[in-house]
Amino acid sequence: MSAQPEHLPVLPYAPAPGAPAELLVQLRADRRADRWVPAFEQEWAAALEESRRTFSLTTLYEVVQVWQARVASAPVVDAFLASGKDDTEFVDLEEIRSRRR
Repeated sequence: MSAQPEHLPVLPYAPAPGAPAELLVQLRADRRADRWVPAFEQEWAAALEESRRTFSLTTLYEVVQVWQARVASAPVVDAFLASGKDDTEFVDLEEIRSRRR
């Protein structure tokens, strides 16, 4: 009988050490830089403080993952908006939530 667990826990995705700096370069090069850079820096600072408090890198990893996804999806969002597709038939999620209360 082994004292080792049968299933190893799945470790969270760990971005490369330079990922935050590379991400910041991408954000500064984007046309949304005036909004995105301050937002990223604010979220990164909060995650860094949380990391110092909890001794966990999870929050930092999450910030990088979320912003990487935003940068990756930005061209698709831009293409959708430029296509002129009508999205007026969609219902605002906040409206649905307020009806349930």
